[in-house]
Amino acid sequence: MAEQLPLEIPDEPKLAQNITHFARALRKAGLPIGPGRVIDAVHAVEVAGFTEKRDFYWTLHACFVTRPEHRAVFSQIFRLYWRDPRYLEHMMAAMLPAVRGVQEERNAQSAEKRAAEALLDGANRDVPQAPDQEEEEGTEIKVNASLTMSREEKLRSLDFEQMSTAEVAQAKRMLARLSLPVKPIPSRRGQASLRGHRIDWRRTLRSSMRQGGEIHDIARLTPKPRWPNLVVLCDISGSMSQYSRIILHFLHAVSNAKGAGWAKVHAFTFGTRLTNITRHLDHRDVDASLSAAGAEAQDWEGGTRIGECLHAFNRDWSRRVMGQGAVVLLITDGLDRDDPDALGREMERLHLSARRLIWLNPLLRWDGFAPKARGIMAMLPHVDSFRAGHSIASLEELAQVISRPDDVGEKARLMALISS
Repeated sequence: MAEQLPLEIPDEPKLAQNITHFARALRKAGLPIGPGRVIDAVHAVEVAGFTEKRDFYWTLHACFVTRPEHRAVFSQIFRLYWRDPRYLEHMMAAMLPAVRGVQEERNAQSAEKRAAEALLDGANRDVPQAPDQEEEEGTEIKVNASLTMSREEKLRSLDFEQMSTAEVAQAKRMLARLSLPVKPIPSRRGQASLRGHRIDWRRTLRSSMRQGGEIHDIARLTPKPRWPNLVVLCDISGSMSQYSRIILHFLHAVSNAKGAGWAKVHAFTFGTRLTNITRHLDHRDVDASLSAAGAEAQDWEGGTRIGECLHAFNRDWSRRVMGQGAVVLLITDGLDRDDPDALGREMERLHLSARRLIWLNPLLRWDGFAPKARGIMAMLPHVDSFRAGHSIASLEELAQVISRPDDVGEKARLMALISS
């Protein structure tokens, strides 16, 4: 629970109205709150009463919070809304974009940015217009917008690095609805089927024993489907930080999606060292999940040592997470200053261990991109597909082709440039 300040009662209290506006902010932040819970909260406060802010906090908490992942959001919005003397400063500080090279005086807490967005959303929407204020007369201009793209269509093709704070928030909401489906893999184990190609001798003999040893029917088997693991290796160096933050939001949604098809989603970040953040993605609240992942990965916006990090993964984690025909997503720009020969060997070993290795590179957003960097030239021959990963549209294309074994993306074209 957040630190509580003394609750000041105004001269003309409007507690029911304030509780209603507080519930509206919670709903904008993602809590499932309807009119019934607002009425219950007003009645609960009226019946229970309160002499301290802590009592008021837990009364509303009992009415509005139903899941553990909603506690952090509720706590932050309660702290910002209910008479914090510096609540506006906290909200604006949480909404300001981070400036590289400038250290913030106070680090944002879990779910604080979402709380600020929920409270600031529509702040001027309900301001009544003065009755004596008249609209100026002007010429009415009609514009035919039938051929213009919608706001979401423009946002799909926009580069993550060029998005504003509001556009980044909207992009994260769109990516939370995007799925990453995968087709099942036929396993060696079989399941009963009338049209199976394999004979189930055990079940056939058991059936014959009940019929005096005579075989009347032949039981058949078909391969039992299973789903592969998804292993994600995400570069969080300085040149990839903006892309990595948004893509990790997408991976959190994939990891927590029910019925998505993946057996398990394993996520690793790397810059100058490898960090396993899989257990943090299991948290259902995205803000708390990424906050914990960022606290554990100490090399955000640092240098890049792709070869060393891939060596650590192949040595320590490959046998643990790659044993079931895993699909690997490698998210990096490939700009590495280490030995390209060592990088090529580690990429080859990773490729041999994976069912499919897909490389997402934001540099493909440039039309004139060519594999001139030594790291890219060493990595490219050992991937199955080479695709862009700089926008929502590129991730939507990835979702469409991730189960196609014949998809190579831009690999064939770029390999021709290398060999020429």
